[in-house]
This record gives sequence, C-alpha cells and structure tokens, in this order.
Amino acid sequence: MVPFGVPASRALTRWLHVRAELATSVAGDALFVGVRGGRVDARQIRTVVHRLTALAGVRDLAPHGLRHSAATHLLDHGSDLRSVQEVLGHSSLQTTQRYTHISAERLRSAFHQAHPRA
Repeated sequence: MVPFGVPASRALTRWLHVRAELATSVAGDALFVGVRGGRVDARQIRTVVHRLTALAGVRDLAPHGLRHSAATHLLDHGSDLRSVQEVLGHSSLQTTQRYTHISAERLRSAFHQAHPRA
C-alpha cells in the first residue's frame, strides 16, 4: 500500500496521457519513462532530484533522502511502525525502527522549544 491522495491521483492521470505519447516498446509496463521513451533508471532519477533541489534552493538531497523523509513524516504523523515497514518494503521491523529514533529526537526538540525550562 502507498499513501495516495486526490492530488497524486490527478497528477498521475495527467502523466498517463503524456506517457502514452512518449513510451516506446522498450519501456514495457514501466510507469515512468524518459525523454527517449525508455524505462527510467536510478541514475536518471538521482539526476532529476539533484537538479530540482538546486532549482528550489534547498539542501541537496538524494532519492534515498526522500524515502527517509517520507518514512519519518509518516511516523511523526501517527502511522504505526508496521505500516511504515510495509510502505518501505523492509523485511525486518528492526530496519524500520531506525526511523523511530529520528521521530523521538524531533519530539524531544519540539518539547524543549515549547517548554525551555522543562
């Protein structure tokens, strides 16, 4: 399962119309294709992410960082560890547990900011 809302649904619907015009037989059933119509690979994704972070004027981020941010966001907003494990595709819950440390750190920081004398 993947968290998927109305804005993502609209964007995907628009993309599928463009994809139909771009995709070649080499792409097969790949959802995302490049400008030449072939399947997008990890290097291309990394290049796009680096370019977009530069354009946005934010700290450089790798695709794995986006995955990490998404997992932390899910945990910070009430998702349980098992659900996040499924979204990330981790076979072991211990692998997913490393994200709980970051969430606990954020909680501690927010608490100290709100209650500096605590």
